[in-house]
Amino acid sequence: MTGRPLVAIVRFPGSLDHETARRASEAAGAEVAWAWHSDTELPPGTRSVIVPGGFSYGDHLRCGAIASRSPIMAAVRRHAEAGGLVLGICNGFQVLCEAGLLPGVLRRNASLRFICRQVELEVADAGTPWTRGAPPVLSMPIKHNEGAWFGDPAEGRVVLRYRENPNGSVDGVAGIANRAGNVLGLMPHPEEASDPLLGSTDGRALFAALVA
Repeated sequence: MTGRPLVAIVRFPGSLDHETARRASEAAGAEVAWAWHSDTELPPGTRSVIVPGGFSYGDHLRCGAIASRSPIMAAVRRHAEAGGLVLGICNGFQVLCEAGLLPGVLRRNASLRFICRQVELEVADAGTPWTRGAPPVLSMPIKHNEGAWFGDPAEGRVVLRYRENPNGSVDGVAGIANRAGNVLGLMPHPEEASDPLLGSTDGRALFAALVA
């Protein structure tokens, strides 16, 4: 142990973006430990949790449905209920919705096509741990096929909205938190907007929250 805040990154069969999430977390000052889908507890000392993007369990049944019932998610739920921070990115957002930790569901894009491009996001709620001090507009990439959020925005806290809705999300929702604000899911990829070589560093604000 290094004494740095510990971020646990959950890995399922089919997780793809765990390594980029690790690098972004470490760049923000965190120590990272893996939490496997079959684990029943988070690593000791976990301060924050990331559920990364990918295609957990091959997107069988529904995106995130099988992963949401993995043993590790009971530990993630306990962490969230105790006030711990949980960040779900892309497939991780789908997992958190399927687990009931966030409201709504993610459906196929309105175009019925996979979308991969840079988007601009408006910070709709600057009062969450994730967005305090963040600029009002963020630039991040998206890459998803089932990324259209569907639900009642009043059931949570809309944190990020697309400036130009690319996928048909209700109310332009790009990221939504639970009412307490400690659990956030978003379809854009902040871990891929955390290095100047990637064209944007706007994602750093979310990873800074994990260690703040």
